[in-house]
Amino acid sequence: MDRVLAALIFFTRLPFWRIKQVDAEHFKHVVPLWPFTGWLTGGIMVSVLWLAAQILPLSTAWLIAIVARLLTTGCLHEDGLADFFDGIGGGVNRERILIIMKDSHIGTYGVIGLIIYFLLLTQLSALPLETLCAVVFTGDAWSKMVAANITNLLPYARKEEEAKSHTIYQSMTLFEAFICVLFGALPAVWWLPQTFWPALLAPLVAFILVFLLIKRRLKGYTGDCCGAIFLICELSYLITCLSIM
Repeated sequence: MDRVLAALIFFTRLPFWRIKQVDAEHFKHVVPLWPFTGWLTGGIMVSVLWLAAQILPLSTAWLIAIVARLLTTGCLHEDGLADFFDGIGGGVNRERILIIMKDSHIGTYGVIGLIIYFLLLTQLSALPLETLCAVVFTGDAWSKMVAANITNLLPYARKEEEAKSHTIYQSMTLFEAFICVLFGALPAVWWLPQTFWPALLAPLVAFILVFLLIKRRLKGYTGDCCGAIFLICELSYLITCLSIM
């Protein structure tokens, strides 16, 4: 229970910390439960989308739903995406990339990256409401499951005391990996129309490509890399669903 609470505290900005204080050790094991938090963040996003669409045009409702998730997560992953683009785009070597990623200021690459990301994301309003709700909810959990595997494939790129969150994720055990896959796959099995099942492969391809880039440039991952790889995987899934439709 403490690990579930730690994951909800770590990956959202909702006041779960009021329930009880969680030992710092549990935060090192939150990655397997990352897809589970996707049930919450994706659920909030879909709920806001459906309610807003009852009184507003779908394109406006979709924008409101995007904002709802940004507020729920505190822009945690988007901050990682911006820092990732700044580091990879502006860093000439591993050390310089890590310095840039740790800098709280956003640079040109980060701004351009976020603009392109949100422009592509807004295109999803072309999908029918019920379909959009299905792909958004399933995409959140599935893409977090895919992204979580980076912690098993690469070492952490910094020392623990240099980490932004002062936490280094532990590699998943076999049982934790099973839990991760379970929470990531169940929404798709239950809700996603079979027409869109091929789109589940898109995050796997995106993961491999970004993983190879991170391995070559950094030889390890950071928290920013985790946030970036999740959003890139999710976007690849959503855009593929749009192309199928």
